[in-house]
Amino acid sequence: MKKHLLSPQKYINNAEQLHSPGNLMQQEEEITHVLIQRINTIVANSSVTSSMLLDIAYAIGIAFNIDCCLVTVVSDTSGEAITTHWCSEQFLNLPPAKEMLSQEELLFELPVVQCADKKLTIEDISIIQKTLVNGWQNIPLPMQAVLAISTRFGGHSNGVISLIKFRAYEWHESEIRLLQSIESCCAIAFAQIAQSQILTSQKQHLHKANQHQSLIQQLTILNRSNLELNQMLQLVITSTAEALEADRGLLILFKYTDPLFKKLPKQQIPNVKASLVGAWTQNAHTNTIGKLDNLDQSFWVSDCSLCQLLFTDPGKPIMTNNCEEKNTSNSAALFAIKEFPHTMLMPLESQGKVLGFVVLQQATTRNWETTDLNLIEMLCAQLSDAVIQSQTLRQVQNLVDERTEQLKRSLEVQAKLYERTRQYVEQLQQLNELKDEFVSNISDRLRYPLTNMLMSIRNLRLPGITPERQDRYLNILESECTKEINLINDLLTLQKLESHQEAPQFESLDLNTKIQNLLTSFDQQLTDKDLSISVELPNKPLKLQTEVESFDRIIQELLTNVCKYSEHDTTVHVRVTPHVVEELDQVIIKVTNTGRGISEEEAAYIFDKFRRGKGRWIPGTGLGLALVKSLVQHLNGEIVVESIPIPDSQLSEISFTLTLPLQFSPIN
Repeated sequence: MKKHLLSPQKYINNAEQLHSPGNLMQQEEEITHVLIQRINTIVANSSVTSSMLLDIAYAIGIAFNIDCCLVTVVSDTSGEAITTHWCSEQFLNLPPAKEMLSQEELLFELPVVQCADKKLTIEDISIIQKTLVNGWQNIPLPMQAVLAISTRFGGHSNGVISLIKFRAYEWHESEIRLLQSIESCCAIAFAQIAQSQILTSQKQHLHKANQHQSLIQQLTILNRSNLELNQMLQLVITSTAEALEADRGLLILFKYTDPLFKKLPKQQIPNVKASLVGAWTQNAHTNTIGKLDNLDQSFWVSDCSLCQLLFTDPGKPIMTNNCEEKNTSNSAALFAIKEFPHTMLMPLESQGKVLGFVVLQQATTRNWETTDLNLIEMLCAQLSDAVIQSQTLRQVQNLVDERTEQLKRSLEVQAKLYERTRQYVEQLQQLNELKDEFVSNISDRLRYPLTNMLMSIRNLRLPGITPERQDRYLNILESECTKEINLINDLLTLQKLESHQEAPQFESLDLNTKIQNLLTSFDQQLTDKDLSISVELPNKPLKLQTEVESFDRIIQELLTNVCKYSEHDTTVHVRVTPHVVEELDQVIIKVTNTGRGISEEEAAYIFDKFRRGKGRWIPGTGLGLALVKSLVQHLNGEIVVESIPIPDSQLSEISFTLTLPLQFSPIN
């Protein structure tokens, strides 16, 4: 600790005399006079606030022959506190105390804290309490005895003097009187220190305000100039970094692969490339980063973890201390984090989109003030407007060039329009043919059953009809009515599926058992056509979560289709296989039969309503496969058809492959 003040021995001798018999009043007055004179000398000769407080603490500590002296100055205007302490030589190299008293313990532990002023206010008690708690973390040993006094200046408390013993101690009345006698002197010294702090702070604010005003004037001049954008941006970052006394400044702009004004979801890292458009470095650091001038001046944001923070925490400045980039992109070397570990990134934003950012770097620790941040935000807002204006002008120019080129190609465009019109006419003709085919098919499906029903009714009215013929006509009526009802139900089901009126009602079923039961119900139809069947099922039971009614209808329609179009005396193959795609459990059901091949043209519309293959005269509504396709989509699955010709034969192997998820997974 410092020892350039008065001789410590003199103060020790005076402190010993303070407790000896004799002329106590004269001795106290002498010691008080010497101590006050020393404090006044310290205040008069010292211009550094921290040094002044330490000297006062040293003088008081030596005079009272104590272990530690804690002094605190409290600013009446800002409320900020300046605290320092002095310890005797035997405690200099000890670490801070591990045990710390709480505010409540210091307030109520009467043997520890004793106040020299008997007329304390609540404000005085609070200030003494806070200074002891704040200063305790720097004092080497637990406090066993404290004598404290709150200094007052202008009717307000402006500081605290705390005399500390690291052992139990009973404070003497003479020590209390001496501490009271120097209270006014210290209060004046503390007031001067507080005023000095205010003056220093005001000078700093004035200096910063002048810097900010100068910067705003420079930016205004640049904004009115006719400089090219990159030149203006270089001058802006140079002026900004110099005015804010940064060691290094960078200006980086983004180039998006999506349109300029397209907004991205929050916290999504876009596919964007960053390019350095302006840089400035203090002369003292130019040699340190001279090698960076030869680096590539662009990099991908997805490779820079520091830049990604602009999107994960949008609208806020990014500040890092001692943060080294852990990536291999050019940004790691470009930012030179090792040379400038204290970095601030301020985003350039427009309509919720980040256009780039301003980088201000320091070689040493710096806490940015609110006024600096506000100025940088204003600067970034102006830069964002300038960038948008430049990009808008560039877009307008590109649009003019494009329109000019379009005028030159007007004849070519007209030719393309004519060709498109001809294609539209052909498409309309095809649609008209499809409409006629649809009307023809639906008319047949409605007319034939109604005709049979009408003939049966007329025959039932003939006189003398036998019971056998009567039963026959009634069976015809029932069969044709059923066909009409099924046709109407299928049409309603298709309409309901296409409009997504109902969500599927999923439940779990044993797939192996279900397939076997459905195949059993088709035994008679397969036998009538001399068809044999080969079934491959999984060795282990397979649980499928699906809508049972829709699943049954899909398999029934596929088996019905097989029975209709398979050649006699052939084999139908049914294969069930579990499958996993991108961690999604699926089941593949493949139904293969031998019959007339399906052309590519037919395969394109085979799942459309009322569309049937050309030259196929087997009766049908043309709704079966259309209903299958809608039901499969209803169950979040898919179905495809494949026709492979058999060598040296006019027949083909036709396979319908159905893919369904094993577990219900709703589609967004």
